[in-house]
Amino acid sequence: MTDSQTTPGLIQTQPPTVFSASAVMERVQANVARVLVGKEDVTRLALAGILAGGHILLEDAPGTGKTMLARALAVSLGLDFARVQFTPDLLPSDVTGVSIYREGQFQFVPGPIFTGILLADEINRATPKTQSALLEAMGEGQVTESGVTHRLDKPFVVIATQNPVEHEGTYALPEAQLDRFLLKLSVGYPELDQEVQMLGRLQSTHPIDTLEPVAGPADLLAAQRAVRDIRVSPDLQHYLASLVAATRRHPRISLGAGPRASLGIQAAAQALAYLDGRDFVTPDDVKVAARGVLTHRLLLNIEARMADVGAASLVEEILGTVPVPAEQVSAPVSAG
Repeated sequence: MTDSQTTPGLIQTQPPTVFSASAVMERVQANVARVLVGKEDVTRLALAGILAGGHILLEDAPGTGKTMLARALAVSLGLDFARVQFTPDLLPSDVTGVSIYREGQFQFVPGPIFTGILLADEINRATPKTQSALLEAMGEGQVTESGVTHRLDKPFVVIATQNPVEHEGTYALPEAQLDRFLLKLSVGYPELDQEVQMLGRLQSTHPIDTLEPVAGPADLLAAQRAVRDIRVSPDLQHYLASLVAATRRHPRISLGAGPRASLGIQAAAQALAYLDGRDFVTPDDVKVAARGVLTHRLLLNIEARMADVGAASLVEEILGTVPVPAEQVSAPVSAG
């Protein structure tokens, strides 16, 4: 689909208001819920990451629904979808594409990265050289091959997965590459009643096989533009910058988050407000966004690692110590 195409039957409002456009995204969340039982929070955060124009890292045990989440989002948003299984023998050209000699000249054959949503499955199983093939596309929205730059169509999203407990035959993502992911999320195990409900739904067929789009690329692009107009007060900007700055001076963090994290928190908080149908950001939006944006950007020192202190607990500590602007009214926002 091109950027100008929309899914038939969808109501378009040009330009969309926060309320009318966010209603489209509500349909997307409800559609994904048909596939993932009881995962509304992580779906909401993943969709917020996409609305903020970012890429998403899903880290969880096998079989928790990471791939299903990516596929359901792609189908619901009407985006082209490609899945690449990252393995040690995967070459960069297997992802980005390659030039071949045909009819007397070299012609570029695009790789699977030329899509709407790219699922980089088990990204840490590929070598660093292949992992780095994603960096230009994630950062600049383009691929350079044999000195020629090829632009990627918008919207373009990378959703990568990795297993946190499996280390043999894996290559840990370096900090610079982790920083390219706006959010790091965990799908988590379902509750007992949710798992029973899932068994009933999947007994004869999988809901993903009958899932239909409820939005189109134009809806997503319009929503991404609307998200950027969500108001963030100067006090809240000072607050979120203070959260990021606190990671740089924490005694158990050897490498804190950079300015890209501040921009990421603001963008994700704007998207969360948008999904709630608000045209302004609250402190709770900032807190929820900070949990997903900061955790994978922190490098803990040896004392923290020896004490088995996780980055998530340090983020919670920072959220509990940095003062919230007193004049801001807090509205509850669910966390993933």
